[in-house]
Amino acid sequence: MTITTTGLSQPLEEERLPWYHPDQFYPMRIGETINSRYRVLGKLGYGAYSTVWLCRNMDDDDYVAVKVCTRTREAEAAQSARTYRELRFYEHVSSLDSQHPGQYYIRGLYETFQLDGPTGQHLCLVHPPMHMTIRELQYQNSSQRLTALLLKWTLRNVLNVLSFLHDEAKVIHTDINPSNIMLTIEDESLLSDFERAEIEEPSPMKVLNDGRAIYASRKLGLPKGLLWGQPVLCDFGEARIGDSHTGLIQPEQYRAPEVLFNMGWTSSVDIWNIAVLIWDLFENQQLFHAHDENNQPSATHHVAEMVAYLGLPLLEYMHRSEITSKVFDEQGGWKAADGVDVPPLSLEESVTGLQADDKADFLAFVRSMLTWLPEERRGATEILKDPWLG
Repeated sequence: MTITTTGLSQPLEEERLPWYHPDQFYPMRIGETINSRYRVLGKLGYGAYSTVWLCRNMDDDDYVAVKVCTRTREAEAAQSARTYRELRFYEHVSSLDSQHPGQYYIRGLYETFQLDGPTGQHLCLVHPPMHMTIRELQYQNSSQRLTALLLKWTLRNVLNVLSFLHDEAKVIHTDINPSNIMLTIEDESLLSDFERAEIEEPSPMKVLNDGRAIYASRKLGLPKGLLWGQPVLCDFGEARIGDSHTGLIQPEQYRAPEVLFNMGWTSSVDIWNIAVLIWDLFENQQLFHAHDENNQPSATHHVAEMVAYLGLPLLEYMHRSEITSKVFDEQGGWKAADGVDVPPLSLEESVTGLQADDKADFLAFVRSMLTWLPEERRGATEILKDPWLG
């Protein structure tokens, strides 16, 4: 057994975060037992506000993933809001006693607990372990694209979740991206293989002057044969409960036009999000660049691209917000604000992976979700019946 210790001058994993401070993260040690029953087997990954560990529940000998939240200083309010929304989401959904099949494609939450650290308590969320993200699955293909079959499989599962969330739970996810769709684990040997590999060849670690250890993450292997899991929707830290809301949401490139124009929004923002996500997965490129010539985020460039793909919105739409006057004139034409012209783009030319009739059916499928008027977008339940999905 060999333990590799990295040089103290080389940032490792969460140390690379621009706001990193060691007091924020719980100083986990592989092999320790937390909450009296979860034995830590190895590090699965880390994020802006957490680390994730594969653990064995010693009560029933099952594997779990424990997400250990940070005690952030600069972003404490944001992290607290995300954690509150995620816990409230799970409490809300579990109270519904629904039989909707879509709920089975939501990542489960077993329990939460507080972990005492040197600088205070860390909230821990116990989830079933997940395999790779849909983005990682996409990159397993040499073309770095999902095939049409895998894309449809993924969309059916996510749309089933949204059918449940929108129609029954009255929840809007607001942050559907390739990192928030993960595969379940059907091949249990992946977990035992992970545990054995960590024992036989421990992950590299860095020990700081105060004795704190930072570990490198270990990836799960590939499943044997056809034992791939199901795509499920994860991370509900930005979820909103209720039919209508205001405020800025969604990653920039996925942002719906009503959000850009501060019009207020409903569950249809998730539908717009799904349509834009398709290009990431199927074409390995983003439908909207949403940046200016200096590669800085630009709402004006973003709206110009929307006009290129969708045409000009109706005057009725423009009257819903005063902000539209910054880019559209009184007659509904494009103002070329700040010298920004409508680029020569089309949905037809942006699709390279389909031919003839299949391409036409695909474009009709997408156009039912990419509309200026939110109320004209089809709901998830209806989209699931689209012939292109099969």
